[in-house]
Amino acid sequence: MKFELWMPCAILLSFGLGMVLQSARGSSEANDAARVTGVGGFFFKAQSPGKLADWYRTHLGIALVAAGKGENAPQYYPFHWREKDHPETVGATAFSIFPATTKHFAPSKSSFMMNFRVANLERLLAQLKQEGVQVDDKIIDDESTGKFAYAMDPEGNRIELWEPKGE
Repeated sequence: MKFELWMPCAILLSFGLGMVLQSARGSSEANDAARVTGVGGFFFKAQSPGKLADWYRTHLGIALVAAGKGENAPQYYPFHWREKDHPETVGATAFSIFPATTKHFAPSKSSFMMNFRVANLERLLAQLKQEGVQVDDKIIDDESTGKFAYAMDPEGNRIELWEPKGE
């Protein structure tokens, strides 16, 4: 008789503890929703961005555009695409060449930087901080494109996190 009563109590107790732990952790859906939703861009340094952009134009057909004057001006090209589940929504992935002297990737000494699209920048930054990731506390709010923030991966590469306007 004791065994018959003990077993349902043990099952109820383990179910209850599981619910409490899941609630304290937050659902995985809530955690996943704040993570990366796509690649926003790939940025890298070059000794002569203008000359390298000419090479990409000539050999790969990527029509990079100068974001300034002279051979050292950053160059960029937006690859446009549509969202799978919302084809009316157009997005872009930026391909950008920066001068070798740019400070935009600092404090990283890496020659490249990735930009990742995120659904909820503030929530992701809070999660990253909680996980011990080095995060820059400054959020840049650009009225035309959205919000940006930065983090560093374990090898010292700067990561740009971007919540596009309207997401």
